[in-house]
Amino acid sequence: MLGTSMPPQDCDELLKRAQQIAGLTLGELAATLNIKVPANFKREKGWTGQLLELCLGASAGSKSQQDFAHLGIELKTIPIDLQGKPLETTYVCYAHLTQIAGIEWHNCNVKNKLNQVLWVPIDGRREIEPSARMIATPFLWSPSAEQEQQLRQDWEELMELIALGKIEQITARLGQHLQLRPKAADGKALTNAIGPNGTLIQTRPRGFYLRKNFTQAILTEVFN
Repeated sequence: MLGTSMPPQDCDELLKRAQQIAGLTLGELAATLNIKVPANFKREKGWTGQLLELCLGASAGSKSQQDFAHLGIELKTIPIDLQGKPLETTYVCYAHLTQIAGIEWHNCNVKNKLNQVLWVPIDGRREIEPSARMIATPFLWSPSAEQEQQLRQDWEELMELIALGKIEQITARLGQHLQLRPKAADGKALTNAIGPNGTLIQTRPRGFYLRKNFTQAILTEVFN
């Protein structure tokens, strides 16, 4: 039932709800919840994800949990073009820049968020106004052993640089599948990080992002 905000009982119910919204525009979906669609997403980049969370019954209480924590499933929207190619990188989660001793791949936020993902592809073409953008077919995904190894290698290399106090040397060019970039609503926002000599420095918050080549491979595998 569209418009519900009750958490789904299991994976099958979540997927059924997600498949019910395939073919709807964002405007049509928003109307079921009496929500107004923004004229553009320049200042409301997370609006689409929030709309889907409300519709599908996401219940995460904290950013460290998956959106459907009781199911262990994360919700990710992915804007695509007419050929089904991703138009931008996909945000995964914030990066810890201090107190990182003891954080390893098996217990890190990136792995936790990507263990199982409900992907919702959406027409993301800029020339289409937000209310007219159509939702494509959602699908559940978990990384293969090869994909997890690709992510793990990038994550470990990036985290080693953070631990060595080289946060300011990390650019978006590092990482073949997973990259680290500034992440903050306000460009002036600062947070603590490990500096070159082990002392704390102030820097912009960082987030982990999946590169388009990684999400393109997922879409190709699912839709061929």
